[in-house]
Amino acid sequence: MCSMRADGVDAIVGQWQRERPDLEELIPMSVYGRIYRIAAAMGDQMEKAYAPFGIGRGEFDVLATLRRSGEPFTLSPKQLSETLMLTTGGMTGRLDKLEKAGLLERSPDPTDRRGLRVQLTPAGRKVIDDAVAAGLAIQRAALERLDPADVERLNDLLRELLAASKG
Repeated sequence: MCSMRADGVDAIVGQWQRERPDLEELIPMSVYGRIYRIAAAMGDQMEKAYAPFGIGRGEFDVLATLRRSGEPFTLSPKQLSETLMLTTGGMTGRLDKLEKAGLLERSPDPTDRRGLRVQLTPAGRKVIDDAVAAGLAIQRAALERLDPADVERLNDLLRELLAASKG
């Protein structure tokens, strides 16, 4: 055990050890308990970082996907839905909100008369560029407590864990 002080996850694991000693190795419970808690805490902080820009995490994801797609920052609603793993209904609601705010626009697809294209507006590009910088600052600050080599190692370990969790 490391010299760090105990946290809430240690308390939960300790209770399971007391109540179910037959479970033996509980490190997986500790690892995933911390991953879930970190994700929730950082998600809340990211939500606060995006609020001044008039967007939440869902809207951020749409704008960021368009921005990352490169010039001309245009995708179909289907491409957005697939990338974000959203239903078409969920995507429509986000697109409606962002279009109303002037952050993106929908137009007919010139290559498919039944299709639409979603494009980031200049205002949307400014919002996402500012929001991603604000969010990154929060993420960077959270990691500053760790040695840079440990951050790189953590990143590598999480990449391996993610790959292993996909089967």
